[in-house]
Amino acid sequence: MIELLKQLSWPELRHHPWRNAAALLAVMLGVALAFSVQLINQSALSEFSSAVRSVNGQPDFELRGQRGGFDEALYERVATHAQVDIASPVVEIDTFVIDAQKQRVPMRVLGIDPLVAGPLSPALMPQPAAGVDRAAMFDERSIFINGPARLRLNDAKSLRLQSQRGLVEFAVRGGVAAGGVPIAVIDIATAQERFGWLGKLSRIDVRLKPGTNRSQVIDELKLPEGVRAASPDEGAQRVSNVSRAYRVNLTVLALVALFTGAFLVFSILSLSVAKRQPQLALLGVLGLSARQRMALVLAESALLGCAGSLVGLLLGTALAALGLRMFAGDLGGGYFPGIAPPLHFDVLAALLYFLLGVAAAVLGGWVPARNAQRMAPAQALKGLGTVQPASHMRWFGPALLLASLPLALLPPIAEMPLAAYLSVACLLLGGIACVPSGIGLLLRTMRPPENALALLAVERARHQRQTATVAVAGVVASLSLAVALTVMVASFRDSVTRWLDALLPADLYAHAATSGGAGDIVVLPPALVNAAAKAPGVTRAKAQRVASITLDPQRPAVGLIARDIDDPATELPLVSDLLPAPKDATPIYVSEALSTLYRLTPGARVQLPLPDGRRVPAFVRAVWRDYVRQHGAITMHLADYRRLTADDRVNDIAIWLAPKADVNAVQATLREAARKQGLDDALLEFAAPGEIRAVSLRIFDRSFAVTYWLQAVAIAIGLFGIAASFSAQVLARRKEFGLLSHLGLTRQQVLTVVGAEGAVWTAAGALVGLLLGIGVSVVLVHVVNPQSFHWTMDMLLPWGRLLLLCAAVIIAGTSTALLAGRSAASRDMALAVKEDW
Repeated sequence: MIELLKQLSWPELRHHPWRNAAALLAVMLGVALAFSVQLINQSALSEFSSAVRSVNGQPDFELRGQRGGFDEALYERVATHAQVDIASPVVEIDTFVIDAQKQRVPMRVLGIDPLVAGPLSPALMPQPAAGVDRAAMFDERSIFINGPARLRLNDAKSLRLQSQRGLVEFAVRGGVAAGGVPIAVIDIATAQERFGWLGKLSRIDVRLKPGTNRSQVIDELKLPEGVRAASPDEGAQRVSNVSRAYRVNLTVLALVALFTGAFLVFSILSLSVAKRQPQLALLGVLGLSARQRMALVLAESALLGCAGSLVGLLLGTALAALGLRMFAGDLGGGYFPGIAPPLHFDVLAALLYFLLGVAAAVLGGWVPARNAQRMAPAQALKGLGTVQPASHMRWFGPALLLASLPLALLPPIAEMPLAAYLSVACLLLGGIACVPSGIGLLLRTMRPPENALALLAVERARHQRQTATVAVAGVVASLSLAVALTVMVASFRDSVTRWLDALLPADLYAHAATSGGAGDIVVLPPALVNAAAKAPGVTRAKAQRVASITLDPQRPAVGLIARDIDDPATELPLVSDLLPAPKDATPIYVSEALSTLYRLTPGARVQLPLPDGRRVPAFVRAVWRDYVRQHGAITMHLADYRRLTADDRVNDIAIWLAPKADVNAVQATLREAARKQGLDDALLEFAAPGEIRAVSLRIFDRSFAVTYWLQAVAIAIGLFGIAASFSAQVLARRKEFGLLSHLGLTRQQVLTVVGAEGAVWTAAGALVGLLLGIGVSVVLVHVVNPQSFHWTMDMLLPWGRLLLLCAAVIIAGTSTALLAGRSAASRDMALAVKEDW
């Protein structure tokens, strides 16, 4: 049986390569894109986890506090505990190095005790350079950097690092083995003294004696408020969880091409079965059973899937290698900054995507295979064997469309919009299944054309609605997905633009730290705010302090933004009602993401952790929109923050200028004031709202660069499918053209009929695809996006781009039909009907 199927199916595929090229290309690109996304993200995660392990070492657990650290007095209690084998104190500082070109280079500085850190974190142990004494690791002027830092700084012999009191200089005396981002290691006493961490630690790595009960030791330590026991790989797991939504969404988008490929396989094999109906009927008369005819068509689709998947895996591996070089492993999402991972090939993932490609091809060939199975051989030999769809299948499309509605309303599963993805799939499948009845309904509303050729084209399209499913399925699939992605990206970009307009009311912004991690070290002098307010040409200036706090150890740190707020209703992009502030709790405003993740709605009361580990009662007055911090942010009044923390540091200053004020003169005045207070020029930057908006939108476009490419691939596959479908269909109608020629139609008139049919079908498919795409975009904008990234956006329909997409589809379909018709009509059409004599 298997040998027979090989003998029948392989020649059919080999002798018609162009007819099968569209389906093969779609499967290949679908597998390639999905597999490349998998490899890139897996390589980045693996490299990031490896870097975290090299920095954190392998203790039994870590004692960690809030971002501001905790009292070092805890170390003595831990180190002297009877069941503790080794306790290693660590100070972690995120800051900047000023390189030779006066550019800022992010640097993570780790202060360790070399006498106890070795057994727990061997990758952090300083390795003195040749000729350097080993005692240099205790010298307050010595620093040891890893390979990425050495490469980024061009083997610099000395480093200038920013501290709270200005620049401090170190001499590079060797290196450390830790990989990942640029890292520098110094003695812990030096870190505490030079970076303002006297009496504080970031963490304590703890290794217990063999056989010790970990929970019992933690209970006996009686950890102070704000300090907790964490696993060494907690950071890597947290980043994996945060980036999961981005990775899953990219993978789903990458499978768009594979989804489209299934419909192209359906189109190609449906036309192949229709064209080979006499051959299949003859095989049936000669003894090939209905089940064997079905297996024959499925074997052809499986061979297409195998070939496309194999080539797709090779192409996906090449794309992954290129993506790792271009995007450094984060695909534009920014989850793995500074990581440059090598390619990690995964055999199991390759097998999975190979099977997905084959399954998509077999799924596309299922309906044509069923048609071949239900064919009556005797009637088919007489030209009477057209298979009509089962009556119960007419309800299949509407049923799927109805099923998509409750699925879209379901909550996320494991914080992923899995039900929403099923809703999108039901919308697409149901919409495509409704193509025959939809085209029939559209054509039924049309008035019969008076022109005989137009009437012939419209009536054939009306009475051959089932054929339209074959011809237009790929059109509807690719166009609907392209429309949905276009609407989603346009809506997001428009919402971000309007959000930036609301968030940037000042005329000029001065800032020092460009990352939340360095916000505690790289700060503006507090006196600079007063200097800015009194500068000539300045009407007022407002300060902002940005810190980080941990609400849930299993989630990333939350941004804590303290700023001068006169009227929250106008100065914050609120998305909820503003409640009155109580007198017994500190008023705060939470972002949408934080409200969703921590279930904090207006009116909620919470014990707000401060950077020093203390907790204070807080009251949520309102929820505001934030497109920067996916893990959430809290805004509070600057006066309340300073009252609670005694922290007067400043990260940003918003400056309002007087009319006709000289911006350059204002900047020069503030730079001079900053220099007098010990701030290096390289650490003070100015930006106008327009510049910040342009930079933000560039970051946005970079984040969606992969989405744009996937959208373009889906459109290209759809257009290629149109060409293949119409070409195969028109070439299969040579007998019909011959009959029309006998009835007196000229070659040009036949081409007119063919072109009109192509225009009617593609126009109907474009309309269905447009409506279906808008429906899918509603689910993407209002369900998938909030459930994935925990923020909302307003829907925008870019009609200009959508109409261009529809016009491209109609022009491609009509042009392809004309070209294929010209090829078929170029032969002697009179001889085409000879086969029926």
